[in-house]
Amino acid sequence: PSFQLLQYYNTDPNHPIKYYVFDLLHLNGHDMYSLPLLERKKLLKELIPQSDLIHYSDHVIEDGQAFFDISREKNLEGIMAKKCDSLYFPGKRTNEWLKIKHNQTTEAIIAGFTTSTGSRKYFGALILATKSGETYTYIGHTGSGLNIISLKEMWDKLQSLINNKSPFKQKIKTNTPVTWVKPELVCEIKFAEKTNDGKLRHPIFLHVRNDKKPTEVKTEKPTKQAKAITNTGEKKNSKIYTFGSSKVVTSNPQKIYFPDDNVTKQDVIDYYISVSEYILPYLKGRPESLLRNPGGINDKGFFHKDAGDTAPGFVKSQKLFSESVNKDIDYIICDNQATLTYMNNLGCIEINPWHSTLKKIDYPDYIIIDIDPSDKNTFSQVVEVANATKKVLDRAGADCFCKTSGSSGLHIYIPAGKKYTYEQGKDFALIVCTLVQEMLPGFTTLERNLKKRGNKHIYLDYLQNRKGQTISCVYSLRPKAGATVSTPLLWKEVNKNLSPKNFTIHNTLKRIKNTGDIFSGILGKGISITDCLKNLGY
Repeated sequence: PSFQLLQYYNTDPNHPIKYYVFDLLHLNGHDMYSLPLLERKKLLKELIPQSDLIHYSDHVIEDGQAFFDISREKNLEGIMAKKCDSLYFPGKRTNEWLKIKHNQTTEAIIAGFTTSTGSRKYFGALILATKSGETYTYIGHTGSGLNIISLKEMWDKLQSLINNKSPFKQKIKTNTPVTWVKPELVCEIKFAEKTNDGKLRHPIFLHVRNDKKPTEVKTEKPTKQAKAITNTGEKKNSKIYTFGSSKVVTSNPQKIYFPDDNVTKQDVIDYYISVSEYILPYLKGRPESLLRNPGGINDKGFFHKDAGDTAPGFVKSQKLFSESVNKDIDYIICDNQATLTYMNNLGCIEINPWHSTLKKIDYPDYIIIDIDPSDKNTFSQVVEVANATKKVLDRAGADCFCKTSGSSGLHIYIPAGKKYTYEQGKDFALIVCTLVQEMLPGFTTLERNLKKRGNKHIYLDYLQNRKGQTISCVYSLRPKAGATVSTPLLWKEVNKNLSPKNFTIHNTLKRIKNTGDIFSGILGKGISITDCLKNLGY
């Protein structure tokens, strides 16, 4: 039941094809149109031979809801619902047969394509439209659902249609330049829902509709989405949070996340709500890599990057090409408290934003040096490394800010002001780390490999400065015993008395109110790497 495997089955002999026959229209020179469906299928079943290739398509009577539920559990497209006594009307659509889909689909006109990025070939995304009279309406764009074969096929189809003339009256915002084509191709798109202005959320390309003309793809009036949750109260196994017009239903709020500290899932959610005005400025506009620990801190956890089809309407997302997995990922963008609470409900104890925003995705706001100790290092050694790093950066004339990692290390941030690429930031961090390692050769290293560096060295991690790399956000909880928080520090606090265990879910808000947000400088105008290198003698 995979459309792409079916479409390209002849390119991979490891996926055998089976042919299911679901109706009988002619028999011995006579048409069967006027026979009821069950009578036609009774005759059909007698005709289908025993074969590994050809199969009779069976059916379920009356238990349609249960059948649909099973198809949804198995993530199939949906079911066909047919009246038992339905006749067959060739070439016509009737209400006797209904396609009931798990995922919504629609037809869209292809109006253009965007330039590809990274290692993706041919093009980035298809520009999608509908039509009303002579007016074309933009409904979104997608690159998802296209593999290397379908990308090439679509590329070939589009070449003869290129005219570099937009069919839209308004300007369409895209991340990369658009090549416009004659709006003649129609495709089928799967999507999660339609926004109030008619845009498709999480659109995924399925296939070209050669049987459809652009004039058949009508612009529909946006309709408000039905509420998935109708109760507004609080139940034992759920709690609803309201943020303006957005409602977030959270499940199992009393689930224990930190067993030794008796901290629940609801405590985590409430903590993030309490510090939202301080943490959101460091999240807005940034793709999020979701580290999910739905079973609490004793759950190993997993990274989840794609927003998927189930994210509610208030959750913004952006498709970005990931070279590591060679595909587009629909990253969640945490622009509001409702989205943050939604992420917490998924089991995100820790929050991991990108170093750059969508505004300038290739230019990070800051450069990071992660001071990462081994099990054999003391925290006083971590503090010594942090202060040595501060000395190097002072010599360079670079502002820098320190925070606890919430675990065993410290993070030092250098504001970059969106002026340098990730590669330039990484190179500068390497120079700083090299100078620090020369100051403290006995217990620091630039060797990333654990076996090679030994278990007595602190790793000066400059490789955090790569596109798509993430690190726990300031004010983020960590899934560690003690419910510790990654907390910004005054440099005078980075001394022998410092312990990351002192900053927890219980006292962080009070500390912020006393100190203010002392980390905001990382979003400032940024250093001049050229000047810093001169000051360091480079």
